[in-house]
Amino acid sequence: MEDYARDPCPWRIMDDCGGAFSIGIIGGSIFHGFSGYRNAAKIPGKWNRLTGMVHNVRTKSPITGGNFAIWGGLFSGIDCLLVYFRGKEDYINSIASGAATGGILSIRNGPYQMMASAAIGGLLLGMIEGVGIFITYITASQFDPANRQMMEDPNQLPEKSVGNTNTNMYAQKNDGYPPG
Repeated sequence: MEDYARDPCPWRIMDDCGGAFSIGIIGGSIFHGFSGYRNAAKIPGKWNRLTGMVHNVRTKSPITGGNFAIWGGLFSGIDCLLVYFRGKEDYINSIASGAATGGILSIRNGPYQMMASAAIGGLLLGMIEGVGIFITYITASQFDPANRQMMEDPNQLPEKSVGNTNTNMYAQKNDGYPPG
């Protein structure tokens, strides 16, 4: 399972770092916008909640985007190292990269928290990779040439039967008599 649409490893790190930053900025803006609106001062005036929301978005969303960018860059860097050392690109690299990223990012909290974060990172990436493999397994049968049904040529289909062509069940029956 090689991904031919991906850039080579040095450029992939920057690409993933920028994508993660964008996801963090957008998601952080939505999250911090709601929390800024909710936690704004409830004094009379119609712009208090809006200014609280804008202030919260401007101060906290870049931090969230930066945190996502650090996670994405570290994950891609470890993934590229594993691809280089193992010589192949598969799901094991992603799971190990998620575990190592979780452990490295929580190294300041102590060894127990580091192991717990590494286990959670590996578990999350394992679930993501498992869902991807399952979806690939389910959808792969539609591309198997043995499972394709041949479409019949419409010119080779039998002619329609000659008979009552009126298929409208609500149509009035005409027996030749004038209506009345």
